Amino acid sequence: MIPRRAALKPALAWAEGKTAWIEAQRANLPQPIPFVSGLCLTVADEPMEIRWSEGPRRRIDATQGILSLQGPQDTVARRVEAWLRSRALALLETETRAIAAQAGVTVDRVAIGDARGRWGSCSSSGTIRYSWRLILAPGFVRRATVAHEVAHRVHMNHSAAFHALAAELLGEDPAPAHAWLRAYGASLHWFGRSS
Repeated sequence: MIPRRAALKPALAWAEGKTAWIEAQRANLPQPIPFVSGLCLTVADEPMEIRWSEGPRRRIDATQGILSLQGPQDTVARRVEAWLRSRALALLETETRAIAAQAGVTVDRVAIGDARGRWGSCSSSGTIRYSWRLILAPGFVRRATVAHEVAHRVHMNHSAAFHALAAELLGEDPAPAHAWLRAYGASLHWFGRSS
């Protein structure tokens, strides 16, 4: 995109002169990681390999590091994502309720979504929402996010008291988790994408 009053010819010439730089930047972008048979990923700190085979069974089995499924091959990605979402909701709900009890607060509802801009949110009505992709992050990152959102049930702001409570609920400094999300969080959004 060029400014409205800029001449097209000089702008194109400038862009052509930057082709190598543009290609280098594009090469550094994360690549899609589709959910296909053979993909190895980490789910709740456990290595897991997706294995699809022909057959009529539609249920997904997760045992000994293998996520095995049958059924139509063109539904593998959708079904793996649905399984990951279900696993994420169960784990995040358990962790949220445990930390909420520790904080002496209630959480009315735990839900998951796929927001790109935030890993969690807490409403004043008591609903906490998380990105399902936290199931793919290290456990310390997921737990820090849970402690952060539960702390919002006490302080609906980011005051010093809020940060102190979040660290207390976590039982450690959340800075490494925040640093991990800044460094690697965007890469979690490439899982399950084919393009």
